[in-house]
Amino acid sequence: MKRTLSSLAAATTIAIAALSGAAQAQNIELKLAWLSADSPNDPYAVTAHAFKDAIEAAMPGKVSVALFPNRQLGDEKDVLENMQFGTIDMGVITNAVVATVEPSYQLLDLPFLFSSAEQAHKVLNGPVGEKLAANLEKRGVVSLGAAEGGFRNMINNDHPIEKPSDVEGVKFRTMQNPVFIDMFNSLGGSPVPMAWGEVYTAVQQGTIDGLEIPLSVVQANKFPEVVKYASMTRHTYSAVHLLISKKTLDGLPADVQAAIREAGHTAVLEERKTVEANESVVREKLVAEGMQINDVPDLAAFREKVKGVYGQFANSIGPDLLKEAEDAVAQDN
Repeated sequence: MKRTLSSLAAATTIAIAALSGAAQAQNIELKLAWLSADSPNDPYAVTAHAFKDAIEAAMPGKVSVALFPNRQLGDEKDVLENMQFGTIDMGVITNAVVATVEPSYQLLDLPFLFSSAEQAHKVLNGPVGEKLAANLEKRGVVSLGAAEGGFRNMINNDHPIEKPSDVEGVKFRTMQNPVFIDMFNSLGGSPVPMAWGEVYTAVQQGTIDGLEIPLSVVQANKFPEVVKYASMTRHTYSAVHLLISKKTLDGLPADVQAAIREAGHTAVLEERKTVEANESVVREKLVAEGMQINDVPDLAAFREKVKGVYGQFANSIGPDLLKEAEDAVAQDN
């Protein structure tokens, strides 16, 4: 009888453990955060939804993604730091913020490095992108791919920007990133480093004159309500990175890890297509919403003014990596 009861208890324990393991395997929830609106035109939101759709389709009933837009889990810097600790699973994070954790990412913020999105894709998909991702992983964060925010442009309430001298004295909000601060200083502007959550109110109240940002984010976050002019300076290619905490990823089963990496790749490709398709539509919407948009006739004059920025950040990026990227771009021109 004792043996029967003992056997029954053991079997029950095994069954409970098995059920618990099965429940855990079927209830992996990943929390994914980003700073901006949950809008069909917002590149951060498009990336997040594309990843959610891809991983949930690949692992139905086993992995789900909870989305947290609009800084619900904090500003990007907070989200990224929590990903390093493993307390937030995932984020879609602006390159300039990633560069505060891993300085080699300052490479992608250099002004006028890329002349087209296709050129940026080749570099990000190649050896340079792989080296950047390897550097970041040492910081506790794994890159699943570089999605696209579009090129950053200057928007302000003073006047259209057509030549470098038009930037002089204008108070532009910049990200809290030295590359952007030095870029605007080189152009004679007045950069005002500021967290994203403060920007709309600051420009509305006249604390700043404007900011620099991709058009898709301008439209998705209702900046036409408070900003008059958008100038297509296309000064920096905006990479937005789909990232996962290394602690989170390492703690998952091997098949889930593989599925997450594949879903990340799928999401990035899907997001880039969406951003490209939306570009002209977004511009038309901004005009309809009252913004005055101008193209910039001579970007070479801007490039000449900011060329010293490259030398200032060569050591923090890594001289060899910077040269590799410049060579890759030159081959594509």
